[in-house]
Amino acid sequence: MSRPVALTLNAGSSSLKFGVFDIAGAPAELATGLIEKIGGQPRLRASLGPDADPVRRELDPEEARDHASALETALALLRAHFPEARAEAVGHRVVHGGPKYAEPVLVTPRMLDELRQLSPFAPLHQPHNISGIEAAVSAFPDALQVACFDTAFHRRHPKVNDVFALPREYYDKGVRRYGFHGLSYDYVAGELRRVAPLLHAGRVVIAHLGNGASMCGLLGGRSVASTMGFTALDGLPMGTRCGQIDPGVIFYMVQQEGKSIDEVRELLYTRSGLLGLSGLSNDMRALEAAGTPEADEAIDYFVFRIRRELGGLAAALGGIDALVFCGGIGENSRRIRERVCAGLDWIGIEIDRARNAANERRISTDLSRTHVLIVPTNEEIVIARAAKRFLEEASPAAG
Repeated sequence: MSRPVALTLNAGSSSLKFGVFDIAGAPAELATGLIEKIGGQPRLRASLGPDADPVRRELDPEEARDHASALETALALLRAHFPEARAEAVGHRVVHGGPKYAEPVLVTPRMLDELRQLSPFAPLHQPHNISGIEAAVSAFPDALQVACFDTAFHRRHPKVNDVFALPREYYDKGVRRYGFHGLSYDYVAGELRRVAPLLHAGRVVIAHLGNGASMCGLLGGRSVASTMGFTALDGLPMGTRCGQIDPGVIFYMVQQEGKSIDEVRELLYTRSGLLGLSGLSNDMRALEAAGTPEADEAIDYFVFRIRRELGGLAAALGGIDALVFCGGIGENSRRIRERVCAGLDWIGIEIDRARNAANERRISTDLSRTHVLIVPTNEEIVIARAAKRFLEEASPAAG
């Protein structure tokens, strides 16, 4: 007997993250995995459920020479382990939805053309997202294909938080602050609604801290301000991305150093951030263990920028009722959380060091006026839920 499932795909520049969800009822995770270093020396990691051993293996370069072959490799693994599964929908993370897309949508040829036109807005992400969609359409021609946008969660910002101080025609061309990591913020906001509805109704800052990092201010569960702007380069320093930078630095690199625009883009996206500052690694775990002056300075700057953005978001919200950490660093680094929160009693933050060390859900003290929480994020379940909604709307029973 076949088993209806939804696949989720998150295609990066050299990676493909995938998931399988049972959608007979509320979406339930069956498997997750990652193929990284596509086009190089690829490797596969996958979790195929509680009764199966984790998969960890190096791949032949031909098994993941591009996103299409990487998807075939992932599907071969999933078909062998879930032979009864029938993919009825495939949900895709798409980094940039531009000014138009504020909700998940069904993939159509016309919509794909529109997404291609947004590639200049996200040059290191959008083309690979589109490649992943095209590979899935080829592999599952009869399945619903659903695009879920990282920018969608922020599309109802007040204009003052969207606009740049440029001639007005640039806003009409789509040059505005979009914000990213929206699928993560959507999930965390939903969890707050479920477990802490009073906090959800108030003023919340979420810090999504990982290799990509940003922060978002929410009022009543809706995004009103984000640290990321026109691209996923702005705001906090990240693993390899610089974060906020004076545009004059780019003029200097081009005019005085003779760098091309492509060389500047590559430097700012792939050789900056924690990696550039430390000269060692973009991995916070490696930096915390290194103990070199350069590694410590990279951590200091990361923490400083988080604290500075926290103050700005609290001002935009008119105060703060809760600070929520998520993402790989936010969920796992007690040192970063402790340093971010140190001395913030002026906005009501006081953390309990024992709770923080134990990674408890709430890490603030009982007397702290501002709640400080850890909420592990789950972008894939947000995508799977969207895919299931479209399936239900497309079924005859739904009509």
